[in-house]
Amino acid sequence: MKKIAKNTICLWYDKDAENAARFYAATFHDSSVDAVHRAPGDFPSGKKGDVLTVQFTVLGIPCLGINGGPTFKQTEAFSFQIATEDQAETDRYWNAIVSNGGQESACGWCKDKWGLSWQITPLALTEAITDPDPAAAKRAFDAMMTMHKIDIATIETARRG
Repeated sequence: MKKIAKNTICLWYDKDAENAARFYAATFHDSSVDAVHRAPGDFPSGKKGDVLTVQFTVLGIPCLGINGGPTFKQTEAFSFQIATEDQAETDRYWNAIVSNGGQESACGWCKDKWGLSWQITPLALTEAITDPDPAAAKRAFDAMMTMHKIDIATIETARRG
């Protein structure tokens, strides 16, 4: 069993933590399913032997998925922000999440089929909206506000004016 990190993100799933962890491990580099733990007895949302928790890593971040039942749902109050190097990486992550039962949202945000929010954020976007020239930053920001998946070429064109 892999050592448990001192600080771990714990994510609540209805009953599909293992499938979610396996999807993340297959989608993102430096990601893995590290351990699957089965319940030693019956619990409110499952039976003895069902998957209770899953230790996994997403882009180097230790996580624990718990199959806690339908009581709590994911919200946009928590998201993973993934900094992408280029349009190809942006497209790869965005398309993987959305095409696997997820849904698009605004400004580079999307949700996976388990309801977890992801911000697929190109480094070019971050640089553009923090440009020292306030007018350039505003143009890039305004362009972003019209997008679902971020289009780097459009952001860079807007930044240049």
